[in-house]
Amino acid sequence: MSALPLILVPGLMCNHAVWEPLLPWLAVDRPCSVADHAQADSLPQMAHQLLAWAPAQFVMAGHSMGARVALEVLRLAPERVRGVALMDTGFLPKPSGPAGDDEADKRFALLKIAKEQGVRAMAQQWVRGMVHPDRLCDAELMERILAMFERKSADIFERQIRALLSRPDGSSVLRGLHVPTLLMCGAQDAWSPPAQHQAMQALVPSALGHIDLIEQAGHMAPMERPDEVAHSLSAWLARCAAKTTEDLVH
Repeated sequence: MSALPLILVPGLMCNHAVWEPLLPWLAVDRPCSVADHAQADSLPQMAHQLLAWAPAQFVMAGHSMGARVALEVLRLAPERVRGVALMDTGFLPKPSGPAGDDEADKRFALLKIAKEQGVRAMAQQWVRGMVHPDRLCDAELMERILAMFERKSADIFERQIRALLSRPDGSSVLRGLHVPTLLMCGAQDAWSPPAQHQAMQALVPSALGHIDLIEQAGHMAPMERPDEVAHSLSAWLARCAAKTTEDLVH
């Protein structure tokens, strides 16, 4: 039986560059495709776009906002997904009251910089909280991240911010999962911390959910620690393959 296609879903202002360090491991024995959110301004719209070109059956890994898109794919077409990895992400909607207002204010402050000074200027501020503190002096890594963000426009940034601020609650999707599920994050992820992933694991049916923390990594774990992330994803893919075989036998 050939390996199921793997769809990789990037996060806010990200693209294929997030996944490129992992492809030497992930693309050896299966087709891998990276989703493009184009001009979408809601997570359900991004999910509909993905499903429009995705194969009939696939496994899926999403990073950051991309994992929230993956949850919407599962909400829309759970029968098509044979496994899901949710990385450096969350599942709750924007909080009400001052906490939600504060989140919106911070996001729109970054957008203001992107519009007035350019996306790279915005990214130079934004990225400082997105990697492990020890990697801030890693010029090669920082340039790869900045260059990735810079490929997107301020207009796309605004659309994706609005998508995140209107994000649906993913709790019911997590409770209804029926496929091997990986919850992974950088152990020092300040944006989507381990506790957030542990809360997600508590909702996933116990036989299916597995959590991995990537040491010495922040929010951009796939680019910071590609070897460790690829190892975790490879183990999850093996679980997906075993579950698919078991389902076929029965």
